Amino acid sequence: MLFNSSNFLIFFAIFFPFYIVSSRQWRLWVTLIASNIFYAGWDWRFLPLIWLSTMLNYISGLYVEGRPAVLRAAIAANLALLGLFKYFNFFIGSFAELMRDIGLPASPVTLQIILPIGISFYTFHSISYLIDVSRRQMPSEPNLLYFATYVTLFPQLVAGPIVRAKSLLPQIRGGPQVTWAGLGAGLEMVLWGYVLKLCLADNAGPYVDAIFRAPALSTSLADLAGVISFALQIYGDFAGYSLIAIGIGRIMGLDFGVNFAAPYFSASFREFWHRWHISLSTWLRDYLFIPQGGSRGSRLQTIRNLSVTMLLGGLWHGANWTFVIWGMLHGAFLILERLLAPPLAAVERLLHLPSWISKTAATLVVFSLTCFAWIFFRAADLDHAIGLIGILLSFKGYEMTWGAIPPECALIFAMALVVLAVDLGGRSERLRSWYTASLVRRTAGAYALFVLILLFGSFTGQRFIYFQF
Repeated sequence: MLFNSSNFLIFFAIFFPFYIVSSRQWRLWVTLIASNIFYAGWDWRFLPLIWLSTMLNYISGLYVEGRPAVLRAAIAANLALLGLFKYFNFFIGSFAELMRDIGLPASPVTLQIILPIGISFYTFHSISYLIDVSRRQMPSEPNLLYFATYVTLFPQLVAGPIVRAKSLLPQIRGGPQVTWAGLGAGLEMVLWGYVLKLCLADNAGPYVDAIFRAPALSTSLADLAGVISFALQIYGDFAGYSLIAIGIGRIMGLDFGVNFAAPYFSASFREFWHRWHISLSTWLRDYLFIPQGGSRGSRLQTIRNLSVTMLLGGLWHGANWTFVIWGMLHGAFLILERLLAPPLAAVERLLHLPSWISKTAATLVVFSLTCFAWIFFRAADLDHAIGLIGILLSFKGYEMTWGAIPPECALIFAMALVVLAVDLGGRSERLRSWYTASLVRRTAGAYALFVLILLFGSFTGQRFIYFQF
């Protein structure tokens, strides 16, 4: 059930009136039932799997505090379920290919199963809950209704954001309260999320698909436009999904926090990961990077910790070597950034460069390298990624003529300029205060977003990219 589908609009139109009129306790039952219906809309056969995961982690949470063995067993069970459904074929296939490469016979046995949607997200929700309880950062949840509502809550169920239990469970226990302020703020988020998805991401999708499917049929400049278009697409797609989810949560009286904060304005990769998919990057930091030692040890240990964290972060996105390479590249960027920071700062002082020049140059470098890494993230396999990079480096057709860039890019980049203007405006505290202080301005802004969606939105029902993870 896609957020950008009529089925979801009908689902929410039926759900919300029941939600509003229900008492606090019944409101959670209404939410739990609706969340299971929402998940069954994808594939009802995987309902027993999410129930199993919920019960496993609910029971484990009651006994995990002060019992490291219970924590290890529960995490192993969660990772076993995730590994079976998401990574079994990948590792078996890779092992069989390695055996064949060294001349040994290999006949891989694979499981022909469908990846249960959202399994990476609800597994990470549960693991963070168990670890936080074991660290005594929050109490275990004895009420099964509260815990099941947290795990299966439909706005964040299939693609996040990964909201921590210590943030969301207290809101569930206290009983979400629907307010006019929450309704207004949530609606604005939902509308802007639809602009990002329908007007930016879905208009870029067909062009990106064509470029990555057959880059050799286009010029280098057209392929470069395709790579930049994918950077815009994945931002619009996932930031749009996150905003819709966060907005629906706000409408329901729940605060999911922030998941994107204008990441392409980042002047460093460290800053980028503080702005991109914030709920995942902080999860990786708190439950992978810091437990390894973080940056507290030697430089070599810090490099190791960053490398392992980003490699696993890449693998989390999918069972493909392209995601591993993508994670390794971002790990390398973070490491090089740390190593080069002192000499670059010395050069900046020597040349007496104004801060805005060095920051602009750093932002362009970070964006360019991020786009380069996106090639591996988007490509079907390593051969396709390497082939596209080869075409880009061939400089075939970089002549800047009127027809050098395909006309379909015009709408993509026009929508990108709209997003850029809004993101820049959102960075100004004075402009934000001016806008939010007036109900008339906010109503006019919401109406403008609605008209923008109607005029320029793509209503082809394209899936959200992160549903595959």
